[in-house]
Amino acid sequence: MNTLYITGAGVSAASGIPTFRGEDGFWTIGSKNYTPMEMATRAMYVNNPREFLAWYYHRFATYRNHGPNEVHQWLSDKNLITQNIDGLDGKAGNKNYIAIHGRLDQMTLFHEQGDDVKAHATPWNNVDESRLHESLLELFNIENQQPVLDQSLKPFVLLFDEYYTELYRISEAQQRMLDADKIVFIGTSFSVNITQMALEVARSYDIPIEIVDPEPAHVMHRNVNYHKMTALDYIQRN
Repeated sequence: MNTLYITGAGVSAASGIPTFRGEDGFWTIGSKNYTPMEMATRAMYVNNPREFLAWYYHRFATYRNHGPNEVHQWLSDKNLITQNIDGLDGKAGNKNYIAIHGRLDQMTLFHEQGDDVKAHATPWNNVDESRLHESLLELFNIENQQPVLDQSLKPFVLLFDEYYTELYRISEAQQRMLDADKIVFIGTSFSVNITQMALEVARSYDIPIEIVDPEPAHVMHRNVNYHKMTALDYIQRN
């Protein structure tokens, strides 16, 4: 059977990475002046890269050295699309997973969406925390507080006011959904576009789905099996 796994933040919780909407989540804790929904935007990167990069560094990059957990290991040979940007599935050895929202351990040229660019490693370890803002601006090649297209760099992360492009392998992700005999959603709240896209494919082609979450979102689909448990409990039963 060709099972497609689609994972969210719940999978990385056991690695010590906060889920997005929990008490200490990335979308709960903003900066001094901005909410997370305002921070994680292309507009903020363009207009206030100093604040944008510092927020990403504190909220995401500080977890860059965390390792994969048992769930990532179990998924390492699976057909996988993850919403997570932590790169832990790659660390666990999955060679062909799709990081549909990007990876924080990588960066790209700041480009017009849809342009053909490559992602490469972000040298986060070069950041000098004693002069954090200036160091981050230097790392991402931003001068005069203003990123420049095709010159500055940007975290390889899909932001709220951006859309899926081939940089994020969206066509391949859609094809994997269409080819699946079953889709298993693990640790996701169904609050982002990719899960809604997969759910619509499952409905249209009558593909059975499973939802694994301690508090699973209930969805409209005639062939759904709910597993009210953590990702770790699920893999231990499978």
